[in-house]
Amino acid sequence: MIELRHFRYFIAVAEDLSFRRAAERVHIDQTALSRAIRDLEEQLDASLFVRHPRNLHLTPAGLRLLKDARRLLIRFERIKRAARQTHVLYQAPLRVGIADGIAQSKLAENLNCWRIVAPEVPLELVELRARELVAALRNEEVDAGFSFGVLDDEAIAQTPAWRYRLMAVLPCNHELASRPAIALSDLLAYPLLSCNEECLPGLLAQMRAIVRKYTKRTMLAGEACTLSGYVTRIATGAGVGLGDEGHTQTLRHSGVVTLPLVEEEHITTFVLHKHQRFGIAESMQRFLTHVSTLS
Repeated sequence: MIELRHFRYFIAVAEDLSFRRAAERVHIDQTALSRAIRDLEEQLDASLFVRHPRNLHLTPAGLRLLKDARRLLIRFERIKRAARQTHVLYQAPLRVGIADGIAQSKLAENLNCWRIVAPEVPLELVELRARELVAALRNEEVDAGFSFGVLDDEAIAQTPAWRYRLMAVLPCNHELASRPAIALSDLLAYPLLSCNEECLPGLLAQMRAIVRKYTKRTMLAGEACTLSGYVTRIATGAGVGLGDEGHTQTLRHSGVVTLPLVEEEHITTFVLHKHQRFGIAESMQRFLTHVSTLS
């Protein structure tokens, strides 16, 4: 039975006109290569080479086969490429949930880089609230997610993906707005706008943990359900605020000024996925490694 390897071996010998060099080229033993060419000649019932003690020549049948064998292998490579491309088109996407209205540049950078390094695994993005993300992960409606953090759940793994430095967010006309940097204790002397616990539980938990390090009692100026709403409320003078540098860069607003804090505090964004009893899928493991490598 003639196989594709016979044609590959034949082309190597025909081009090198040497069994020794051809054997090195296709990485098999010279004796095995000679046997494969003899098998091909027997199957075709035609001599392909004129063998002399010191040289080798193609017969007319060999010359014709060389031309057709090259075309055959080129055609076969095209068939393989078409099959791979079709497979990619119908590959199940990696479903990623985005919670908490995250709009940090590192998120976009990670997802864009993933499209480059793994074009065969398409991305499908879904916007969710934090609690909806947990339910979607548990029910395997999404494969991974990004959030500021969710309530502890033994079924869900949440790993730090990246951090942004915490910044002060002030109305443009605020008396602290002219400072080059602000101490948290000075900022917290003013009414602080908070996040809504139902909408942004992870962000609120991180903010509270930081604030409690610098004051035992906080004056609250109200709460916002979205990050864009948070910035807008501060712009209207509802209070002062805190925001991670990633979002203060993205959610620019002419009515607010963002200033560095004297203290170095950070807000963490987490990547989440469901624990799997028998291990996570290969594409999912690649994605998690990709996120941790770029962050």
